[in-house]
Amino acid sequence: MNEELRNSILDMDATDMKHAILNRKFTSYEAVETYINHIKYINPEINAVVEDRFSTALLEAKNIDEKITNPIGPLHGVPISVKEAFHVQGMRTTGGLVQLQDLIAKKDATIINKLKTAGAIILGKTNTPSLCFAQETDNKLYGRTNNPWDTSRTAGGSSGGEGALLASGGAAVGIGSDIGGSIRFPSHFNGVIGFKPGKFQVSSHGHYPPIFNPLQERMLGCGPMGKSVRDMELMYSIIANHKYEERQLSDFIIEMLPTTIDYPLSAESKSHVQKVKQFLSSSSQVNEGIPPMFDESAQLWQEIMSIDGAQSVKSVAFANDRVNLYLEYIKEITTKKSQVHHYLTWALLGANLFKPSSKRLEDIKTIVQEGDKILEDYLNKRLLIFPVYHTGAPKHGTVFQEIFSIRKTYLNYIPFISYANVWGLPCLVIPVGTDENRMPISIQIMSSIGNEDAIFNLGKHVEKQFRGYVRKV
Repeated sequence: MNEELRNSILDMDATDMKHAILNRKFTSYEAVETYINHIKYINPEINAVVEDRFSTALLEAKNIDEKITNPIGPLHGVPISVKEAFHVQGMRTTGGLVQLQDLIAKKDATIINKLKTAGAIILGKTNTPSLCFAQETDNKLYGRTNNPWDTSRTAGGSSGGEGALLASGGAAVGIGSDIGGSIRFPSHFNGVIGFKPGKFQVSSHGHYPPIFNPLQERMLGCGPMGKSVRDMELMYSIIANHKYEERQLSDFIIEMLPTTIDYPLSAESKSHVQKVKQFLSSSSQVNEGIPPMFDESAQLWQEIMSIDGAQSVKSVAFANDRVNLYLEYIKEITTKKSQVHHYLTWALLGANLFKPSSKRLEDIKTIVQEGDKILEDYLNKRLLIFPVYHTGAPKHGTVFQEIFSIRKTYLNYIPFISYANVWGLPCLVIPVGTDENRMPISIQIMSSIGNEDAIFNLGKHVEKQFRGYVRKV
């Protein structure tokens, strides 16, 4: 294969790749083989893929190529990657825990089954923090994932392996999950497109660890990450439980946060947001304002995540329920001899600290019910644009320190992210530029469930004008 075709395959989004395979510009086998060779080249530096199925993927591609006259589905022969948290039959689902390294999935997660039925070929599974319980990707079993743009910087989390791999051109498209920015942090930090679906719009059956509390479950969105907004649209049409209706972008008001908002935001981030505002103002009504329930959302997110003191997560991480988390944390920090990464142990300590009382929990349920009604009306014909984080990707460990500090600094750093989780909103992330360190900077576009078409349409408009996806070569 010549270098031009190889680079074309690595740059190509899933939509173009499917058409190229069906039009016989190259075979699925050639695409899969190209990605496998590329992953072998890039993975030692970024540590994104933690388990591969390369031999099986090549066999599947060969079989699919023999069926080219009878296409399987909208992802016919397209190579994809999958977050480690999703069960894939015959592959491990470990949550990054050493004690679960021999846990083999017996059946596919619902979302994986849908993607396979659509013709996708899974190349492998990508790294996460321990039990997906942090916004940076590191664990005791697989180690740390690095940002391909600067390996001294974080890839984000918990879908950090996906973000790093896709930014490097390691798959055509991928799948992540997001209960606290876990699609959007990696998309922002690595410069890829990401989409967190709205509450209950995509099945989380077969996602590990499972989530059973309704307040937490509504915050979780399992969705795509990749190279284009149209791929997010394509993937969502495959995995969503329901179809969404067409929306006219001209019917919507665009609402952006005021430049004077009292939350940290770097000068470069402010500049990129202002450029987006200026661009959109020429064709749409763009207002500045703080949406309802915004200031409350960070605290609500923390309390909902801490509902049971994270006891369910603790019981998976430690076989002994009586384990002293503080001593376990100190042991890991000083000797590195705990089985559990200190990110998870510290997060569990925080969940105990912020666990809401029974009365506060009832108040939270009431606030969420009332907030849902308010936002249903407010977002009917309105699209919101937020920053993702206050900076581009910082050095490893910085995001964890900012979000998991007992000094409640999460109240400053998580509001842009937590809003879409607490209120279960569909949310699209698009890279719009870079900062002084040449790290990607993105924006979020969100609205209510049912307005996905408007979100995607606005996203394509922004993507065309600004940075969008650029592969790290």
